[in-house]
Amino acid sequence: MATSVSIDNLHVERGSFCLEVEHLEIQPGETFAILGRTGSGKTVLLESIAGAFPLHGRINHGTVKVGNKNIERVPLHERGMGVVYQEHALFPHMTVGENIAYGLKMHRVPKREIVDKVDAMTDLLGISHIANRRPGIISGGEAQRCALARALVLSPEILLLDEPFSALDPTTKALMYETMDDIRRRFGMTIVFVTHDFVEAQRLADRVGIVLDGRLRCVVAACDLLDESAPHMAEPDIRKFLGL
Repeated sequence: MATSVSIDNLHVERGSFCLEVEHLEIQPGETFAILGRTGSGKTVLLESIAGAFPLHGRINHGTVKVGNKNIERVPLHERGMGVVYQEHALFPHMTVGENIAYGLKMHRVPKREIVDKVDAMTDLLGISHIANRRPGIISGGEAQRCALARALVLSPEILLLDEPFSALDPTTKALMYETMDDIRRRFGMTIVFVTHDFVEAQRLADRVGIVLDGRLRCVVAACDLLDESAPHMAEPDIRKFLGL
């Protein structure tokens, strides 16, 4: 089941960098893109949604809720989130199948159920043929599918993706976009992904949040991202960022 994400008065400091989000509401089942330049704060915002930072102290503060629950008060294993990083973060000493099964084992899922779930997920993502290979000898696209399978096999309510397709060649990237369409249809989960690619944001997202210099500047429908008559285009720095 998909769930919502709401953020209010978020202030997060990471060294000399500061991220501020006054308000953001992501709807259940929505695919939301966080768009911005390198170093703008996109990943910090994604990590804030994941509950990576304590928000009750002097430096970091604000509220991040998943559904109606403050994320800080929910134990990590109960947050219902799947996370896929840009570098995949696969365990090199495990096979693809073992990587996918890892979270299930940590949740003490019965062995027979683990086998069935891993088989179903590798079949869904078209990686059954590499289930016994280790990450060092598979392609970038296969590694990305493995990372997705590892996140999806736990049936998360929210899927968080940190620039998941930036290192892929154009052909593989197009195939991964189709895979994401299939995931949306099959799972209906809330998806939040970080990108610096305007085309990717328009192609995959329902709405797009533009982050510039540590601030969430606006949220627009993906189809209106490059619409020169849209209200956000009145801001010169957003126009410059979008190349208009």
